[in-house]
Amino acid sequence: MYIIPKFIYVPLFMRRCIAGQNLGLLTTRSVEIGRGFEHVFCTEAMIQHHSVSLKEVNCLFPLYRFPIGGDEKRGHPDLEVDKSHWPAGKGRRRPNLNPEFVGDIEKRLGLSFVSDGKGNLKKTFGPEDVFNYIYAVFHSPTYRSRYAEFLKNDFPRVPLTSDSNLFRSLCGLGAELVALHLLESPNLQKPIARFPVKGPNLVEKSFPKYFGPGELAPGMSKPLEAGRVYISKGELRKPLAYGRGSDGTPEGQYFEGVPPEVWNFHIGGYQVCEKWLKDRRGRFLTYEDLEHYSKVVTALQETIRLMAAIDTAIPSWPLA
Repeated sequence: MYIIPKFIYVPLFMRRCIAGQNLGLLTTRSVEIGRGFEHVFCTEAMIQHHSVSLKEVNCLFPLYRFPIGGDEKRGHPDLEVDKSHWPAGKGRRRPNLNPEFVGDIEKRLGLSFVSDGKGNLKKTFGPEDVFNYIYAVFHSPTYRSRYAEFLKNDFPRVPLTSDSNLFRSLCGLGAELVALHLLESPNLQKPIARFPVKGPNLVEKSFPKYFGPGELAPGMSKPLEAGRVYISKGELRKPLAYGRGSDGTPEGQYFEGVPPEVWNFHIGGYQVCEKWLKDRRGRFLTYEDLEHYSKVVTALQETIRLMAAIDTAIPSWPLA
């Protein structure tokens, strides 16, 4: 197995390496006692220190490195990070990949490496194919459980395969995950969640609250058929601004169509659907906010589906 490529967490490096056409892998070097390893995400933008963890130090692994010019007036020449084994590609970027690591993939798969973008996965592969492959492997539930003890104490390692069909399949599944997590997937054009009740869109104190299928929600006389995430209880003020439940009481506002497994889904220790709304308590959600949250719900449902598909695609462990 290989450790993932060089990480960069100094703000200057992060600003230069992620700005523009780049991808970054977020993870941690260790995982404290808790739910286990789920500390991985992707980004095209700058990150905060705890973007993918509650307590652990976050590390950013940029896929490409861009030139970082020095400041001769201040006595800082061009930085060592500019030097690379690979030829410059789009925007003078170069892969942030170890030549030995890439050479091993070439030898195992019989494919040639192109140093920018993607290959055709028949004769060539590129940096973005490597990124997608790694992203898929790190989202395998079996990988996370099989190597749980190692993931507690060190960076996640990348197991390689000699099966070109498996490599191609994982590259495709990883690409779908990346598109979902960047909210760029076409699958997000039809969100599974909706926000049906009109009102001020205020996330009230002590909210959000989740009610799953089969439970009785506020203002309802019958069990729910689909999960709801409430942002308010509705009867506190101006009842006519809200809808009314089946028992005639003012109805709070909510996102409907949120499955329990999506509501409970965690990334890096964060319960995503809950935290996004908790961070907005006391705020009025805009139309863009409502649309964004509905896409997040859909992206998480698709993530759960793809994680299962990744495990199905991998015939056995360790990879061969």
